[in-house]
Amino acid sequence: MTNPSVQLEQYSTPANIGADVLFEAFSRGDVEGRNVLDLGCGNGMFAIGAALLKSRTSVGVDLDLSALRQARKNADDLGADVEFIRADAGRFSAKADTVVMNPPFGAQNRGADRPLLLTAMSVAEVVYSIHMAETEDFLLRTAKDSGFSVDFQKRYKFEIPHMFAFHTKTKKNVEVMLLCIRKLGDR
Repeated sequence: MTNPSVQLEQYSTPANIGADVLFEAFSRGDVEGRNVLDLGCGNGMFAIGAALLKSRTSVGVDLDLSALRQARKNADDLGADVEFIRADAGRFSAKADTVVMNPPFGAQNRGADRPLLLTAMSVAEVVYSIHMAETEDFLLRTAKDSGFSVDFQKRYKFEIPHMFAFHTKTKKNVEVMLLCIRKLGDR
């Protein structure tokens, strides 16, 4: 991302993690031929990846116009058929089959991931979402309270490079988890 926002906690998903998340979703039948939504899409990695993996439709949603411009360029460069929409991803209401996302972690704005997670569960049957590993209990409780069950989870070391003035190290590894949750009664 060219001009990431501290308030929006815009950290690009490392390519190896992004590829693995898409592989997990694809291998479980949640991408090909499905309507896929990337909430808080940033540079469009998940929306573009889903399109390249033959999703029926792929939509990226972000509030940041600069991020959407970069996402559009990335999709065009790769020949990926993706629709990008400027909207508050935490209040988006269009339905999809699958959401794949890397929401803000809530490090700068506590609970910033919650609106996106709740929105994802309200618009799709299955959600693949990356969160701080230390919030696992909250995430599992929130999923259960929303009528979802954990289908799969996986942990990663997420490298955050020095991007903002308050960063004191050249890079920091943060433990995150991919959570795949599925609406109860599906499959």
